[in-house]
Amino acid sequence: MKKHVLILGAGFGGLELATRLSESYEDVVDVTLLDRDDSFFFGYSKLEVMFGRQSADEVRLPYGDIAKDGVEFRRETVTGIDPATRRVTTDKSSYDPDFLVLALGADYDMAATPGLAEGGHEYYTLAGAERLRDELAAFKGGRVLISVLGQPFKCPPAPFEGAFLMHEHFTREGIRDSVDMTMTFPMQRPVPVTTAVSQLFSGGLAERDIDERPQHLVKSIDPANGEAQLASGETLPFDLFVGIPVHRAPDPLPACGLAPNGWVFVDQTNLRTEHPGVYAIGDVCTGARTVPKAGIFAEDAARVVAEDIAATITGAESPAPYNGWGICYAEFGDGLVSKVEVSFLSASSAEAEPHGIRPEFVAEKAEFGATRRARWFGRT
Repeated sequence: MKKHVLILGAGFGGLELATRLSESYEDVVDVTLLDRDDSFFFGYSKLEVMFGRQSADEVRLPYGDIAKDGVEFRRETVTGIDPATRRVTTDKSSYDPDFLVLALGADYDMAATPGLAEGGHEYYTLAGAERLRDELAAFKGGRVLISVLGQPFKCPPAPFEGAFLMHEHFTREGIRDSVDMTMTFPMQRPVPVTTAVSQLFSGGLAERDIDERPQHLVKSIDPANGEAQLASGETLPFDLFVGIPVHRAPDPLPACGLAPNGWVFVDQTNLRTEHPGVYAIGDVCTGARTVPKAGIFAEDAARVVAEDIAATITGAESPAPYNGWGICYAEFGDGLVSKVEVSFLSASSAEAEPHGIRPEFVAEKAEFGATRRARWFGRT
């Protein structure tokens, strides 16, 4: 009799896990894939929407297009989880799977930064990217403040990509000389994987005359007076505020005790939680060492979990440990994209190989998306 695998969340991790289980282990498992939304979009698509390259509808991939043997997608919102029994309740049903995989991602806590929802902008949601697109189209000059509002956050390069592309936008509009750009973040340096990787982004800010302020954390903003209040007590003026919102674990994870310290703790060798048969992958989880919240690392984790579930069922040898490996592409504007190959867990510290900032990486990034659209949704 087949075992039932329930996957909560259809982002990078959930989609890749469902696909791998269907392709390689369909004879031993049936998979139910749940998500509260009706469609998926790649994280980098928010930049396409933000600068009017594509509409929100154009970047969405409907979950109804998923057609994998042994996989059933259901649009439902999770309302309760009992990790000890693996029982899951939703707004429509309840489940008692043999294996439960938490791939719910991270939510945004707009209220954690007073003033952000009322008078700031963000582009980590499609709706936010649309609003910022319209604001940028009307913006004629002034002070732009781009701020990372907490850690951890999804896709470490994304705040800097936004800054680089805003610089490109203002330059093309002929108003860059009338725009003062400042970027604040709580880290000691941008994208702090290795010194070489950080220097790619720090150099990009300097070359574009974007004032870099590391270890500066904005705690609130006053839209009426155009001021951002920093944790240090300092204030910074702005005419346009763009924030990367504070992230948090989605409901109902804190309520069921799975995220006592903010995120779901896992054994990073195999992504297992302390509860038998319960795994966590992607943005929702954490471990003894830091692995950034980015889709490519969730995808790598899905491979390990698929093999570990199959090994548990069949008695086969356990898979090689998860190593937090991935290739990351980042937009620098003006037809340039950087490429970094990185592994966070294969050695005593993170290892990264920057491949530079080149026009040819634009095509590689496009192929990255096309491959996954075809693999997960059958789209060419």
